[in-house]
Amino acid sequence: MGSYAPLPVDPESFCGQSFDYLIIGGGTAGLVVATRLSEDPSIKVGVLEAGPAAFDEPLITIPGRFGESLGTRYDWQFETTPQAGIGGRKLPWPRGKVLGGTSALNFMTWNRGCREDYDAWEALGNEGWGWDALLPFFKKSERFLPPPANEEKYSLYFNPENHGTSGPIFSIYSTEFGASHQHWHSTLHKLGVETNRNHFGGSNVGGWTSLTSVEPQTRSRCYSANGYYQPVASRSNLTVLTEAFVEEIIFEKSDGEWAATGARFSRSGAEYRARSSREVIICAGSVQSPQLLEISGIGNPSILQAAGIDVKFSNSNVGENLQEHMMTATIYEISPEITTPDDLRSSPNLLASAMESYTSSASGPLTRIPSSVAYLPFSSVMPPPHLDRIIALLPTPPTTSDAYSTLRHKILTDRFESGSNLGQIEFNFDTSNYSPYFVAEPGKKYATMLQMLQYPFSTGSIHIPASQTQATMHEKPIIDPKYYQGPGGKVDFLTMVESQAFAHKITTTAPLSSIIVKRAFPPLPAGGGDDLNEYVSNYTITDWHPVGTCAMGPMPSGGDGFGGVVDARLRVHGVKGLRVVDASVMPLQVSAHIQATVYAIGEKGASLILEDHGRA
Repeated sequence: MGSYAPLPVDPESFCGQSFDYLIIGGGTAGLVVATRLSEDPSIKVGVLEAGPAAFDEPLITIPGRFGESLGTRYDWQFETTPQAGIGGRKLPWPRGKVLGGTSALNFMTWNRGCREDYDAWEALGNEGWGWDALLPFFKKSERFLPPPANEEKYSLYFNPENHGTSGPIFSIYSTEFGASHQHWHSTLHKLGVETNRNHFGGSNVGGWTSLTSVEPQTRSRCYSANGYYQPVASRSNLTVLTEAFVEEIIFEKSDGEWAATGARFSRSGAEYRARSSREVIICAGSVQSPQLLEISGIGNPSILQAAGIDVKFSNSNVGENLQEHMMTATIYEISPEITTPDDLRSSPNLLASAMESYTSSASGPLTRIPSSVAYLPFSSVMPPPHLDRIIALLPTPPTTSDAYSTLRHKILTDRFESGSNLGQIEFNFDTSNYSPYFVAEPGKKYATMLQMLQYPFSTGSIHIPASQTQATMHEKPIIDPKYYQGPGGKVDFLTMVESQAFAHKITTTAPLSSIIVKRAFPPLPAGGGDDLNEYVSNYTITDWHPVGTCAMGPMPSGGDGFGGVVDARLRVHGVKGLRVVDASVMPLQVSAHIQATVYAIGEKGASLILEDHGRA
């Protein structure tokens, strides 16, 4: 991908530079923005990233070791508050603390939501964010390579018109698959679920084989750090400082308004200030972007005052509107002769053999990534009487006269209409134990069926904590997703219960059932149906796709109405020279693993900034 070089720079040298744009967070979106802005040699770009660069870290680069970086120094290791909707449990919330952000930690699934998902963003008043307008930016980030073989055998279908071929992030099909994948599509066909041969074309409904963000020659992870940044690292107008922890955004008064002019950060115990002449761009993700806004004086006055923060601009939407894909993991014992990733983690000899195959020929089990996917509408997952029972529980329209919240409610409830054909539940099957609650028996092999709710009603919040003195970025934010709570929370819960029953149908249907010995966790209740309520409550986990905490939308009335944190050009309401460009700006959740969408947000955000730069 080109010549590398720079990175090492000391904080004094960094702060001595005069940046046009200062980017907070060298993660998935942040490095997209940095790369695109610095294509213009007259624009000086600085990036502050809290984590280290880890280009040669095997836990990150080797696809088959996905998940092993969670809980390490590359992870912020956040957790939620106790959640009443899931039995009072706290859940870990991994987020990338490394150059590349969460694109360095995720499971490399590459897909898009449905056309209707993005059109809903535009319908909420965000012009230019519908499917048609966003598609060029999806393509701009992507370098798709067609599969060399096995197209029919593994259902490796594609339409070239839907993909980019010259972007920084490779999207490819795996060449090796787990033992279960050969049975996935034929099993779904028996249940009336067709294979979607065009799942990047605006509808992901049906079964399909997932693309992955993997470099094709080395079969290593392709992510924002090595896809976007490394090839352009030698640009003289781009400077990246790692292990730099941003403490707050610096504001100055300009024509009676607050304007962002830089950031205060710390490194190795010392404190520094970096400045920007045009804009500060926050790309800190759905957890830390709202945290940084609040610490810097933008947010709900009651929250800021309780934390000892002076209010610069009142906007009660900061940190609200948190949406997440809820997930359950059902474990099955499978045939003992099948090799799984768990074998490599428990056997040094098997891991050494797999490493030999990986390093010598970019092959073997360490190249395998989960690829058996289906996105299904509720009408495919549950019988009509069950769906009718859930529809009867849909929340009523808000009583407020606020047009924004009324339209948002309508979008969510219309997805239950009979003509709706959206991927409302994701099913994903792989030969490994994904459950944090199930302990494998020695000598036995396991597979997991994951069920993920795509369009939750449940919305939570992320806020800074109250403080006797003054809250800082060093105190972890209060993450309260409110799983299965609030208006529509019961609907979310019951749709997840119904998805368990359909998952059982998949795993008991041939030919997939031929490799399954028995269901291991949770044991299937004798009564079925509602007896799965306790399982969903006790074992729901997160799919690590938080969005919405700095949502795009209109300026809230008086700072207290329901609306946006940023406008459609991603400019923070109420102040000058400040934008947010990351997953936090998504006003509604999408039916997809979100990394490809976040890259598209980064691409479009950079385009908007460059447009405005040209007008200035």
